[in-house]
Amino acid sequence: MLHRAADGKRATTRAESMGSEAGRHPLPPDHAAPLRERDALGGGPSIAESPDAVGAHLSEVLGRPIRVVVRPPARRAHHGPVLEAYDPDGRAGIVKIGETEPAREAVRHESVVLRMLADRPLKVVVPPAVLHHGVWRDAEVLLLSTPPVRSRPFVRSRPSADLLDAAVAEIAALDADDGHAWHGDFTPWNVTVSADGRLLVRNWARFGTGVPYGFDALHYFFHRCLRRMRPSQAAAACLARAGRLLGMSTADARRTAAHYLITIADRHLRDGHEPFGPPSEWLNPAVDHLEFLL
Repeated sequence: MLHRAADGKRATTRAESMGSEAGRHPLPPDHAAPLRERDALGGGPSIAESPDAVGAHLSEVLGRPIRVVVRPPARRAHHGPVLEAYDPDGRAGIVKIGETEPAREAVRHESVVLRMLADRPLKVVVPPAVLHHGVWRDAEVLLLSTPPVRSRPFVRSRPSADLLDAAVAEIAALDADDGHAWHGDFTPWNVTVSADGRLLVRNWARFGTGVPYGFDALHYFFHRCLRRMRPSQAAAACLARAGRLLGMSTADARRTAAHYLITIADRHLRDGHEPFGPPSEWLNPAVDHLEFLL
């Protein structure tokens, strides 16, 4: 049963009962202190505002000249700044910086996940490689590789449905002990076809285990819908298309989609922001009639 607060809005959900926090690489804390809170705690200016200093630090660590530039937007909503690093040969990688404690945890989590992936015989998915991970000025600094992508003039290489399905399956198989794994932010802007035809997948800070199969496929579809629909419509479309997306019975697919949407609402609660508005406006209308399935 979905629990409600006195005002009728959703207070808690069953996402945790689905085991979305379980496994060897559980979902990390996803909320990060906003800028005003960081400054109130005495954090001072963000390291992202001093790219020359970051470049000097990485130059010393790596033993070669590194120039760092701000990558707009310099600060991500949840996990801190992202910068671009260049050496004399060109682009050297992406720099992620965790300055608040939640952001530091997210950077550490992504580093652990990527090192784990480096030891797995992946055939479809190409994750970034960890080039450096350390602590500097009380911040976590993570330098990641940027594998080559297909580059043809005036042609945007969009992943095929078969490639996306294969990537979802390969990621899901990373958790063999407790359900399935998911990337956690498998969206059109986090995947690119690599130069060899595989799928380059970025931003693993939300990787988690112990979830039903298909969360990544639903996440990808949901965020494509959000480009042209209101959140409530996208949630309804996610439920309606779940069977076709997941290749399950209608009941199982809708149950999985409902659990996915509830998990996203719980994530927003932990993040401390509601990009889709209150769950009572976009989530409840989509899933309330499915309580008998949950």
